Amino acid sequence: MGNIKIIIICKPFNVESHKTHYMRAGRWFYLALILVILGGIFLSGCLGRETVEQKEELSVPPPTTQVVEEQVIPPLEKPREEIKPEKTIAWEYGGVAISGRYADAEVIRLEEGKYRMYYSPEPEVSGFEGQVYSAISDDGVNWVQEEGVRMKWATFPSVIAVPTGYRMYYQNRGVIRSAISRDGITWNEEPGIRVDTINDAGLKLDNVASPTVVRIDDEYLMVYRGTINQRYSADVPNENTQLFFWATSKDGLNFVHRGIALDSRNREFKGFLDGPELVIWDDGSVRLYFWSYKGIYHTIFDGNEFSKEVKFDYTTSPKGASFPQNPPSDPTLVKINNTWFMYYGQHTMGIHYATLRLR
Repeated sequence: MGNIKIIIICKPFNVESHKTHYMRAGRWFYLALILVILGGIFLSGCLGRETVEQKEELSVPPPTTQVVEEQVIPPLEKPREEIKPEKTIAWEYGGVAISGRYADAEVIRLEEGKYRMYYSPEPEVSGFEGQVYSAISDDGVNWVQEEGVRMKWATFPSVIAVPTGYRMYYQNRGVIRSAISRDGITWNEEPGIRVDTINDAGLKLDNVASPTVVRIDDEYLMVYRGTINQRYSADVPNENTQLFFWATSKDGLNFVHRGIALDSRNREFKGFLDGPELVIWDDGSVRLYFWSYKGIYHTIFDGNEFSKEVKFDYTTSPKGASFPQNPPSDPTLVKINNTWFMYYGQHTMGIHYATLRLR
Protein backbone atom coordinates (compact mmCIF):
# COMPACT_ATOMS: atom_id res chain seq x y z
CA MET A 1 0.00 0.00 0.00
CA GLY A 2 1.15 3.29 -0.72
CA ASN A 3 1.90 5.73 1.98
CA ILE A 4 -1.02 8.16 2.93
CA LYS A 5 0.04 11.54 3.95
CA ILE A 6 -2.06 13.53 6.34
CA ILE A 7 -1.42 17.13 6.03
CA ILE A 8 -2.59 19.24 8.96
CA ILE A 9 -2.67 22.87 8.17
CA CYS A 10 -2.49 24.87 11.34
CA LYS A 11 -3.63 28.43 11.21
CA PRO A 12 -1.67 30.51 13.50
CA PHE A 13 -3.58 31.52 16.65
CA ASN A 14 -4.21 35.33 16.85
CA VAL A 15 -4.44 36.21 20.44
CA GLU A 16 -5.46 39.83 19.82
CA SER A 17 -8.38 38.90 17.53
CA HIS A 18 -9.81 36.49 20.11
CA LYS A 19 -9.44 39.04 22.79
CA THR A 20 -11.38 41.54 20.69
CA HIS A 21 -14.10 38.99 20.04
CA TYR A 22 -14.58 38.22 23.69
CA MET A 23 -14.64 41.86 24.57
CA ARG A 24 -17.36 42.51 22.01
CA ALA A 25 -19.37 39.58 23.33
CA GLY A 26 -18.95 40.82 26.91
CA ARG A 27 -20.19 44.24 25.91
CA TRP A 28 -23.33 42.79 24.39
CA PHE A 29 -23.82 40.60 27.43
CA TYR A 30 -23.54 43.50 29.81
CA LEU A 31 -25.79 45.67 27.61
CA ALA A 32 -28.41 42.91 27.58
CA LEU A 33 -28.10 42.52 31.33
CA ILE A 34 -28.59 46.26 31.85
CA LEU A 35 -31.63 46.21 29.59
CA VAL A 36 -33.09 43.28 31.55
CA ILE A 37 -32.56 45.10 34.85
CA LEU A 38 -34.09 48.34 33.54
CA GLY A 39 -37.03 46.41 32.15
CA GLY A 40 -37.56 44.75 35.49
CA ILE A 41 -37.49 48.08 37.28
CA PHE A 42 -39.96 49.54 34.79
CA LEU A 43 -42.34 46.61 35.12
CA SER A 44 -42.16 46.62 38.92
CA GLY A 45 -42.85 50.37 38.95
CA CYS A 46 -45.93 49.93 36.80
CA LEU A 47 -47.20 47.12 38.93
CA GLY A 48 -46.47 49.10 42.11
CA ARG A 49 -48.33 52.15 40.79
CA GLU A 50 -51.36 50.05 39.98
CA THR A 51 -51.26 48.54 43.47
CA VAL A 52 -51.03 51.97 45.10
CA GLU A 53 -53.88 53.27 42.95
CA GLN A 54 -55.94 50.23 43.89
CA LYS A 55 -55.17 50.82 47.57
CA GLU A 56 -56.06 54.51 47.25
CA GLU A 57 -59.33 53.60 45.57
CA LEU A 58 -60.14 51.21 48.40
CA SER A 59 -59.29 53.79 51.09
CA VAL A 60 -61.58 56.54 49.72
CA PRO A 61 -64.83 56.63 51.76
CA PRO A 62 -68.16 56.53 49.97
CA PRO A 63 -69.67 59.95 49.13
CA THR A 64 -71.92 61.52 51.77
CA THR A 65 -75.52 62.50 51.14
CA GLN A 66 -75.94 66.26 50.69
CA VAL A 67 -79.27 67.71 51.70
CA VAL A 68 -80.32 70.50 49.41
CA GLU A 69 -84.03 70.87 49.82
CA GLU A 70 -85.36 67.73 51.39
CA GLN A 71 -84.46 66.44 54.84
CA VAL A 72 -82.74 63.05 54.93
CA ILE A 73 -84.70 60.76 57.24
CA PRO A 74 -82.42 58.53 59.32
CA PRO A 75 -83.10 54.81 59.47
CA LEU A 76 -85.61 53.67 62.06
CA GLU A 77 -84.20 52.63 65.39
CA LYS A 78 -85.48 50.13 67.84
CA PRO A 79 -88.37 51.72 69.74
CA ARG A 80 -87.39 53.00 73.17
CA GLU A 81 -89.44 53.13 76.32
CA GLU A 82 -91.78 56.11 76.18
CA ILE A 83 -90.84 58.97 78.53
CA LYS A 84 -93.76 61.27 79.18
CA PRO A 85 -92.80 64.94 79.70
CA GLU A 86 -93.91 66.68 82.85
CA LYS A 87 -97.06 68.72 82.50
CA THR A 88 -96.39 72.44 82.76
CA ILE A 89 -99.24 74.41 84.27
CA ALA A 90 -99.41 77.97 83.00
CA TRP A 91 -101.41 81.01 83.95
CA GLU A 92 -104.21 81.78 81.50
CA TYR A 93 -105.68 85.20 80.93
CA GLY A 94 -109.20 85.52 82.36
CA GLY A 95 -110.45 89.01 81.66
CA VAL A 96 -111.18 92.34 83.35
CA ALA A 97 -112.22 92.28 87.02
CA ILE A 98 -112.49 96.05 87.66
CA SER A 99 -112.63 98.38 84.68
CA GLY A 100 -111.37 101.96 84.81
CA ARG A 101 -108.17 103.56 86.03
CA TYR A 102 -107.69 101.42 89.14
CA ALA A 103 -104.78 99.40 90.50
CA ASP A 104 -103.17 97.96 93.66
CA ALA A 105 -105.73 95.21 94.26
CA GLU A 106 -105.86 93.11 97.43
CA VAL A 107 -108.30 90.17 97.77
CA ILE A 108 -109.36 88.38 100.95
CA ARG A 109 -111.72 85.49 101.65
CA LEU A 110 -114.74 86.27 103.84
CA GLU A 111 -116.38 83.85 106.27
CA GLU A 112 -119.64 83.65 104.32
CA GLY A 113 -117.94 82.16 101.25
CA LYS A 114 -117.53 85.45 99.40
CA TYR A 115 -114.49 87.49 98.49
CA ARG A 116 -113.67 91.14 98.96
CA MET A 117 -111.29 93.13 96.80
CA TYR A 118 -109.68 96.35 98.00
CA TYR A 119 -108.25 98.61 95.31
CA SER A 120 -107.22 102.21 94.62
CA PRO A 121 -107.40 104.75 91.80
CA GLU A 122 -104.21 105.43 89.90
CA PRO A 123 -102.23 108.46 91.18
CA GLU A 124 -102.73 110.31 87.88
CA VAL A 125 -106.52 110.38 88.34
CA SER A 126 -107.98 113.80 89.12
CA GLY A 127 -108.92 114.14 92.79
CA PHE A 128 -106.59 111.36 93.91
CA GLU A 129 -106.39 111.16 97.71
CA GLY A 130 -105.01 107.67 98.15
CA GLN A 131 -108.54 106.28 98.39
CA VAL A 132 -109.22 102.60 99.03
CA TYR A 133 -112.43 101.19 97.54
CA SER A 134 -113.89 97.68 97.81
CA ALA A 135 -115.97 95.24 95.79
CA ILE A 136 -117.64 91.87 96.53
CA SER A 137 -117.72 88.62 94.50
CA ASP A 138 -118.76 85.02 95.06
CA ASP A 139 -116.87 83.55 92.09
CA GLY A 140 -113.83 85.80 91.61
CA VAL A 141 -115.00 86.79 88.15
CA ASN A 142 -117.97 89.11 88.66
CA TRP A 143 -117.42 91.96 91.11
CA VAL A 144 -119.92 94.42 92.57
CA GLN A 145 -118.54 97.64 94.00
CA GLU A 146 -119.48 98.47 97.58
CA GLU A 147 -120.56 102.00 98.44
CA GLY A 148 -118.22 104.49 100.05
CA VAL A 149 -114.50 104.82 100.64
CA ARG A 150 -112.75 102.41 103.01
CA MET A 151 -109.66 104.55 103.68
CA LYS A 152 -107.82 107.64 102.42
CA TRP A 153 -104.09 108.09 102.00
CA ALA A 154 -103.60 104.37 102.41
CA THR A 155 -101.76 103.21 99.29
CA PHE A 156 -100.75 99.62 98.49
CA PRO A 157 -103.08 97.99 101.08
CA SER A 158 -102.45 94.51 102.46
CA VAL A 159 -105.30 93.01 104.54
CA ILE A 160 -105.20 89.99 106.85
CA ALA A 161 -107.64 88.42 109.28
CA VAL A 162 -106.92 88.90 113.01
CA PRO A 163 -108.86 87.70 116.09
CA THR A 164 -110.73 91.02 116.35
CA GLY A 165 -111.56 91.29 112.63
CA TYR A 166 -109.13 92.60 110.00
CA ARG A 167 -105.91 94.58 109.91
CA MET A 168 -104.75 96.64 106.94
CA TYR A 169 -101.10 97.53 106.36
CA TYR A 170 -100.40 100.38 103.94
CA GLN A 171 -97.98 103.12 102.94
CA ASN A 172 -98.46 106.63 104.29
CA ARG A 173 -95.94 109.48 104.22
CA GLY A 174 -93.03 107.21 103.30
CA VAL A 175 -93.51 104.63 106.07
CA ILE A 176 -95.77 101.63 106.71
CA ARG A 177 -98.70 102.05 109.06
CA SER A 178 -101.78 99.98 109.92
CA ALA A 179 -105.52 100.24 110.58
CA ILE A 180 -107.99 97.90 112.30
CA SER A 181 -111.60 96.94 111.42
CA ARG A 182 -114.24 94.56 112.75
CA ASP A 183 -116.19 94.17 109.49
CA GLY A 184 -113.66 95.13 106.79
CA ILE A 185 -115.73 98.20 105.88
CA THR A 186 -115.07 100.77 108.59
CA TRP A 187 -111.40 101.26 109.43
CA ASN A 188 -109.57 103.04 112.24
CA GLU A 189 -105.90 103.93 112.01
CA GLU A 190 -103.70 102.40 114.69
CA PRO A 191 -101.08 104.59 116.42
CA GLY A 192 -97.42 104.25 115.62
CA ILE A 193 -95.32 103.13 112.67
CA ARG A 194 -95.04 99.48 111.75
CA VAL A 195 -91.89 99.78 109.56
CA ASP A 196 -89.68 102.77 108.70
CA THR A 197 -86.61 103.29 106.48
CA ILE A 198 -84.09 101.94 109.02
CA ASN A 199 -82.44 98.78 107.72
CA ASP A 200 -79.58 96.41 108.52
CA ALA A 201 -78.10 96.62 105.01
CA GLY A 202 -76.72 100.11 105.57
CA LEU A 203 -78.74 101.57 102.68
CA LYS A 204 -80.15 105.07 102.70
CA LEU A 205 -83.80 104.54 101.77
CA ASP A 206 -85.94 107.37 100.52
CA ASN A 207 -89.14 105.56 101.60
CA VAL A 208 -90.69 102.14 102.29
CA ALA A 209 -93.97 101.00 100.77
CA SER A 210 -96.05 98.20 99.28
CA PRO A 211 -96.26 95.88 102.32
CA THR A 212 -97.53 92.30 102.22
CA VAL A 213 -98.16 90.32 105.42
CA VAL A 214 -99.07 86.72 106.25
CA ARG A 215 -99.30 84.93 109.57
CA ILE A 216 -97.29 81.71 109.89
CA ASP A 217 -98.00 79.85 113.13
CA ASP A 218 -97.49 82.44 115.86
CA GLU A 219 -95.45 84.93 113.83
CA TYR A 220 -96.24 87.64 111.28
CA LEU A 221 -94.05 87.84 108.20
CA MET A 222 -93.85 91.09 106.22
CA VAL A 223 -92.11 91.88 102.93
CA TYR A 224 -91.98 95.48 101.76
CA ARG A 225 -90.35 97.64 99.12
CA GLY A 226 -87.48 99.98 99.90
CA THR A 227 -86.54 102.79 97.52
CA ILE A 228 -83.04 104.17 96.95
CA ASN A 229 -83.07 107.60 95.34
CA GLN A 230 -80.57 106.63 92.66
CA ARG A 231 -80.94 105.25 89.12
CA TYR A 232 -79.64 101.69 88.78
CA SER A 233 -77.99 102.37 85.42
CA ALA A 234 -78.22 104.88 82.60
CA ASP A 235 -80.20 102.56 80.30
CA VAL A 236 -83.18 101.83 82.61
CA PRO A 237 -86.42 103.88 82.64
CA ASN A 238 -86.89 104.05 86.42
CA GLU A 239 -85.19 107.00 88.11
CA ASN A 240 -84.66 105.16 91.39
CA THR A 241 -83.71 101.67 92.59
CA GLN A 242 -86.26 99.44 94.36
CA LEU A 243 -85.61 96.21 96.27
CA PHE A 244 -87.38 94.07 98.88
CA PHE A 245 -86.80 93.90 102.64
CA TRP A 246 -88.45 91.67 105.23
CA ALA A 247 -89.41 91.86 108.89
CA THR A 248 -91.16 89.69 111.50
CA SER A 249 -93.44 90.34 114.45
CA LYS A 250 -95.08 88.41 117.27
CA ASP A 251 -98.08 90.74 117.64
CA GLY A 252 -98.46 92.22 114.14
CA LEU A 253 -97.57 95.69 115.44
CA ASN A 254 -93.92 95.67 116.47
CA PHE A 255 -91.71 94.41 113.65
CA VAL A 256 -88.04 93.44 113.71
CA HIS A 257 -85.97 94.21 110.60
CA ARG A 258 -84.46 91.07 109.04
CA GLY A 259 -82.57 92.52 106.09
CA ILE A 260 -82.87 92.26 102.31
CA ALA A 261 -85.43 89.73 101.09
CA LEU A 262 -84.69 90.00 97.37
CA ASP A 263 -82.17 92.28 95.69
CA SER A 264 -82.93 93.94 92.37
CA ARG A 265 -79.42 95.13 91.62
CA ASN A 266 -78.66 92.53 88.96
CA ARG A 267 -79.04 91.91 85.23
CA GLU A 268 -82.45 90.25 85.54
CA PHE A 269 -84.30 92.98 87.45
CA LYS A 270 -82.11 95.99 86.60
CA GLY A 271 -82.85 97.76 89.86
CA PHE A 272 -86.63 97.40 89.86
CA LEU A 273 -88.90 95.23 92.06
CA ASP A 274 -92.42 96.14 93.20
CA GLY A 275 -95.78 94.83 94.39
CA PRO A 276 -94.73 91.93 96.67
CA GLU A 277 -97.45 89.42 97.57
CA LEU A 278 -96.94 86.62 100.13
CA VAL A 279 -99.00 83.47 99.51
CA ILE A 280 -99.31 80.18 101.39
CA TRP A 281 -99.30 77.63 98.55
CA ASP A 282 -101.10 74.27 98.37
CA ASP A 283 -98.04 72.33 99.49
CA GLY A 284 -97.60 74.56 102.55
CA SER A 285 -94.68 76.50 101.09
CA VAL A 286 -94.55 80.29 101.31
CA ARG A 287 -94.31 82.01 97.94
CA LEU A 288 -93.45 85.61 97.24
CA TYR A 289 -95.02 86.93 94.04
CA PHE A 290 -93.92 90.30 92.61
CA TRP A 291 -93.40 92.16 89.38
CA SER A 292 -90.54 93.77 87.52
CA TYR A 293 -90.03 95.28 84.08
CA LYS A 294 -90.81 92.08 82.16
CA GLY A 295 -93.79 90.82 84.17
CA ILE A 296 -94.67 88.71 87.22
CA TYR A 297 -92.29 86.36 89.06
CA HIS A 298 -92.22 84.36 92.28
CA THR A 299 -89.67 82.94 94.70
CA ILE A 300 -89.82 80.73 97.82
CA PHE A 301 -89.30 81.54 101.51
CA ASP A 302 -87.81 78.64 103.49
CA GLY A 303 -88.30 80.13 106.96
CA ASN A 304 -84.89 81.77 107.10
CA GLU A 305 -84.36 83.41 103.74
CA PHE A 306 -85.87 83.97 100.30
CA SER A 307 -84.46 81.88 97.48
CA LYS A 308 -82.31 83.71 94.94
CA GLU A 309 -83.74 81.38 92.30
CA VAL A 310 -86.86 83.02 90.91
CA LYS A 311 -89.44 81.79 88.41
CA PHE A 312 -90.94 83.94 85.69
CA ASP A 313 -94.68 83.29 85.74
CA TYR A 314 -96.69 85.64 83.59
CA THR A 315 -96.68 88.61 81.26
CA THR A 316 -98.91 90.32 78.74
CA SER A 317 -95.95 91.99 77.05
CA PRO A 318 -94.23 91.01 73.79
CA LYS A 319 -91.73 88.19 74.24
CA GLY A 320 -88.17 89.35 74.62
CA ALA A 321 -89.00 92.96 75.44
CA SER A 322 -86.65 94.29 78.13
CA PHE A 323 -88.71 97.35 79.04
CA PRO A 324 -92.28 96.82 77.80
CA GLN A 325 -94.62 99.80 78.07
CA ASN A 326 -97.42 98.18 80.07
CA PRO A 327 -96.48 94.95 81.89
CA PRO A 328 -98.83 93.34 84.44
CA SER A 329 -98.19 94.87 87.86
CA ASP A 330 -98.91 94.50 91.60
CA PRO A 331 -100.21 90.88 91.68
CA THR A 332 -102.53 89.60 94.40
CA LEU A 333 -103.59 85.94 94.64
CA VAL A 334 -106.48 83.99 96.11
CA LYS A 335 -107.63 80.41 95.64
CA ILE A 336 -111.30 79.91 94.75
CA ASN A 337 -112.44 76.27 94.70
CA ASN A 338 -109.68 74.47 92.79
CA THR A 339 -108.44 77.49 90.86
CA TRP A 340 -105.91 80.15 91.74
CA PHE A 341 -106.82 83.68 90.69
CA MET A 342 -104.12 86.28 90.18
CA TYR A 343 -105.34 89.88 89.91
CA TYR A 344 -103.00 92.53 88.51
CA GLY A 345 -103.07 96.08 87.23
CA GLN A 346 -102.70 97.21 83.63
CA HIS A 347 -101.95 100.91 83.59
CA THR A 348 -105.02 102.95 82.50
CA MET A 349 -106.82 99.69 81.63
CA GLY A 350 -108.12 98.53 85.01
CA ILE A 351 -107.57 95.41 87.10
CA HIS A 352 -107.35 92.16 85.15
CA TYR A 353 -106.96 88.55 86.24
CA ALA A 354 -105.39 85.28 85.16
CA THR A 355 -106.18 81.78 86.43
CA LEU A 356 -104.15 78.69 87.27
CA ARG A 357 -106.20 75.50 87.26
CA LEU A 358 -104.64 72.73 89.31
CA ARG A 359 -104.70 69.24 87.77
